[in-house]
Amino acid sequence: MVSEPATADGDATVIFMPAGVKATAPVGTTVLDAARSAGIDLDSTCGGRGLCGRCQVTPSIGEFAKWHIHSTAAALNPWTQSEDDYKGRRAIKPGDRLGCQATVRSSVVIDVPTDSQVHRPVVRKKINLEGLTVDPLITARYVELPGQLLGDEQALCDLLGEALKSDWGIDQASVDARVLPDLHPALAAGGRGLTAIMHSDGTVVAVRAGFDEALYGVAIDVGSTTIAGYLVDLASGDVVAHAGTMNPQIRFGEDLMSRVSYVMMNPGGDRELTTAVRNALDSLIDDLADEAGEPSEELRSRIHDLVVVGNPVMHHLLLGIDPTPLGAAPFTLAVSAPVDMRAGELDLSLCYARVHIGPCIAGHVGADASAAALNEGTHRSTAPQLLVDVGTNAEIVLGTPSRTYAASSPTGPAFEGAQISCGMRATAGAVERVRIDRRTFAARYKVIGSDLWSDDPDFAADVSHLDIAGLCGSAIIEVIGEMFLAGVCDSNGVIQESLANHTPFVEPEGRTHRYVIRSGPAPLFITQNDVRQIQLAGAALRAGIDLLMEHAGITEVDDIRLAGAFGAHIDPLYALVLGLVPDCAPSAVQSVGNSSGAGAVRMLLSAAKRREIAQAVSRIEKIETATEPRFQELFVAAMAFPHQSAPSAELSKVVDLPQHKTVSAAGHRVRRRRRSAT
Repeated sequence: MVSEPATADGDATVIFMPAGVKATAPVGTTVLDAARSAGIDLDSTCGGRGLCGRCQVTPSIGEFAKWHIHSTAAALNPWTQSEDDYKGRRAIKPGDRLGCQATVRSSVVIDVPTDSQVHRPVVRKKINLEGLTVDPLITARYVELPGQLLGDEQALCDLLGEALKSDWGIDQASVDARVLPDLHPALAAGGRGLTAIMHSDGTVVAVRAGFDEALYGVAIDVGSTTIAGYLVDLASGDVVAHAGTMNPQIRFGEDLMSRVSYVMMNPGGDRELTTAVRNALDSLIDDLADEAGEPSEELRSRIHDLVVVGNPVMHHLLLGIDPTPLGAAPFTLAVSAPVDMRAGELDLSLCYARVHIGPCIAGHVGADASAAALNEGTHRSTAPQLLVDVGTNAEIVLGTPSRTYAASSPTGPAFEGAQISCGMRATAGAVERVRIDRRTFAARYKVIGSDLWSDDPDFAADVSHLDIAGLCGSAIIEVIGEMFLAGVCDSNGVIQESLANHTPFVEPEGRTHRYVIRSGPAPLFITQNDVRQIQLAGAALRAGIDLLMEHAGITEVDDIRLAGAFGAHIDPLYALVLGLVPDCAPSAVQSVGNSSGAGAVRMLLSAAKRREIAQAVSRIEKIETATEPRFQELFVAAMAFPHQSAPSAELSKVVDLPQHKTVSAAGHRVRRRRRSAT
């Protein structure tokens, strides 16, 4: 068998294994783009620029009778200069290619290794609905219709309307056109009795034979990395199942601006991203059904309401709106008010469901932030409350007794492990906790999937099934905080060159140094550039917070809430050590988990909560950090650990802060103990 050539129209067949997916791609298409078109989860965090090394694939050579393909090395373009120049942490394995650099020349079989696939995340999101009064927009109303004789002229819709008015006081009820075909069958099967599923606006959105009051709704938080869904019993308010999935848009770009860039550079890219996220939401319904132990089709017929929240880019893409205006000033939203629609308009296979999309606050402060504010009561606070959702773009809401303020800050993806040498997502095997011995500078760590620390005698056996490949966000914050507290780096973030002569855990790397967490064939380390990336991200976050506090006219806040997947797992002490949040007692910093998801559930279960947050958002004062003259000054001051000038009185009570370096008039370094404010 000879290698299958390209077709007359210039297309070639690409088989992706182990999925066995057959795709057709124009000659010259990169393997990464071909994979995206075929729905293959081939990882990439650099946007296909040949920098991250995560899109490695293995071209399979040989005869593949099943596919009628003889795959040869010539089926892809020769090794590229970008692959020669690649110096990423994950070395290109012999025989592998970078999917973003390898282009298709003729039909080929491509193997996508496990470590190049986008893995399902570890979903650890719980919600708190304390104080919520259940007041759903969807209710079940059982009625019995009178029998009809020859000559009766009333239609079933009229009879149903009269019954709803007489039995339930619902005046002028209307029947959704989609329900009309179900009226006769339901009435016949129910012996003249049926259950009308009512929306609060008086519309009958579904009918069922006999008495059947099972009602479900779904609340969904569409994050840039993960999508979390909650199946809720609308009558009781109980969360009966929850599930999460990786946002498939990741294959188009790790962070939001990468996805906006993809849309800008690829005609039809917005439709690709919209389709990807809508399909993910529809599949999430099946996952919730599995979790609840219900047949998917049966559950889908009983889901009647959805609330969806997300950041502005996710919000626009879900609605099929071009997100590119959000990628450049003045960052204008197409719509900020809540949007109500049928589920089918979002390509969701839910015949009898409506969808409520939560309100956005500003161009980079989305419906996820408004949902979190609703859940935490930030807009109702009687004392200053700071709510921070840390992600690739931090969303910050500051509530005071007189006014609520909101802003976003461009933290970038460093907190999630991107742009960090040994960074990775929070999946099984990722390091999540780190401690450094103050005398030996040796590190010990814990990984997701094991309760043991690395210095435990049973650790190796306990993690033998895991691939410990990097550090997730919480570990990155902890190790750099520990490096500062242990004196491995100074308050300016500089890894101390002098330690290289005294410990094997600090070693040269070019003109700078790095801290070694684990040595061996698969070392884990933090480089000087890694520290800088966290400093830049942290300074952007803190500058945004300080800016809001200045606008509010306050200097202290003793109620700080960290939301989102990252905020849920960061140790508040290390957030203070790195100066990510203003100085306060560590006990004043709470990790509130997926507060956006909880806020979405509140909106799902309460019509009053939907009205409340819509009104609150309209009154929030939006601060645009990009146009604020003070932002840059605040950013520079926040680069130091914990801060260049702000006192650390509360933090100093619970931890010994290292000596702070300053420069004397003679230009020599002077060491002094950081003083607490009085």
